[in-house]
Amino acid sequence: MSTFQAPKGTYDLTPPRSATFLAVREAISAPLRDSGYGYIETPGFENVELFARGVGESTDIVTKEMYTLTTKGGDQLALRPEGTASVLRAALEANLHKAGNLPVKLWYSGSYYRYERPQAGRYRHFSQVGAEAIGTEDPVLDAELIILADQAYRALGLRQFRILLNSLGDKECRPVYREALQTFLRDLDLDEETRRRIEINPLRVLDDKRADVQKQLTDAPKLRDYLCDACKAYHEEVRALITAAGVVFEDDEKLVRGLDYYTRTTFEFVHDGLGSQSAVGGGGRYDGLSEMIGGPELPSVGWALGVDRTVLALEAEGVELDLPATTSVYAVPLGEEARRVLFGVVTELRRAGIAADFAFGGRGLKGAMKSANRSGARYTLVAGERDLAEGVVQLKDMESGEQTAVPLTEAAAELAKRLG
Repeated sequence: MSTFQAPKGTYDLTPPRSATFLAVREAISAPLRDSGYGYIETPGFENVELFARGVGESTDIVTKEMYTLTTKGGDQLALRPEGTASVLRAALEANLHKAGNLPVKLWYSGSYYRYERPQAGRYRHFSQVGAEAIGTEDPVLDAELIILADQAYRALGLRQFRILLNSLGDKECRPVYREALQTFLRDLDLDEETRRRIEINPLRVLDDKRADVQKQLTDAPKLRDYLCDACKAYHEEVRALITAAGVVFEDDEKLVRGLDYYTRTTFEFVHDGLGSQSAVGGGGRYDGLSEMIGGPELPSVGWALGVDRTVLALEAEGVELDLPATTSVYAVPLGEEARRVLFGVVTELRRAGIAADFAFGGRGLKGAMKSANRSGARYTLVAGERDLAEGVVQLKDMESGEQTAVPLTEAAAELAKRLG
């Protein structure tokens, strides 16, 4: 037993389960790569102020959950708690918005960090795949991203997820609603911390999960009643586009998400098989975020889907992914000369794109064949001194048990043929 363990609220990804996480990342990113989104990668830590401005000083993420540190030079940094602010910062710094081809469409995959109370589906270190479309205000973009996320989940085999959809209005109509909501909330029986939130960002109170708070919110003003004509038309167009694409969604007038930068379209993917941590991903439009962090006006929209929670959702539905075999051919040499010869065959197979492994360590036949079985290889190549003298290797089908001698010079071609 090692002296050290993974920190509380984190986890290690080890084979064979790690293969599922890789497959989930691949499945989520595949529709994005086919839709004009280019890959972007940002540092694991950023200036604290980036998140304070962008995510919002009233959010739990900024006030309670960020991992912060002070460098030897006195800089205030934070491990990134989410991806959008970092991606937008990087796009602005690289002047991608000035290349003349808007929107700038980007996707990313990485680890994020929040100091939360660990529980099933909630970790202090977690993985997401995200997408951002920067620089264009168009309901087709909002619809595109929702459709691509739905496509990714369905390609994985998930069926028991729901899409919640809402509009948060814009800078024209939201202030009027904000004032009405504040007036309503001030008369409720709420704790001091929640009362402070009323003055900073009252929409966050609607996202409070406590039953005693939700009970008091039953008669709260509805944002839909305050949307301006432009926001109503925009939202109806998004709804019409995803409906025409065959994507089923639910209107959720209380959906506000946990970040301050959202405007207009907001959405969430939830899975009812995950208990209290039902959200597997979500996103929305953030038309003012660029200006909040010192950039020009760049209306944008995006989402992030949790890899960890998507894996939990697959497990909840009993979905087993069709993962490629990690090893197709396993070579078992008997003797020093066979080690050199079969290692050359293995190298040739790998160069041909065939997954091949080798019985390292000079083990005997019995131990090496046990390793071959554990590897999951479809075929095993076995060779000893007599085989080499005859210019052959023994090719064993691990499913049927059939074993045949094939010319050494033709072994790689024969395996390529059999494996298709």
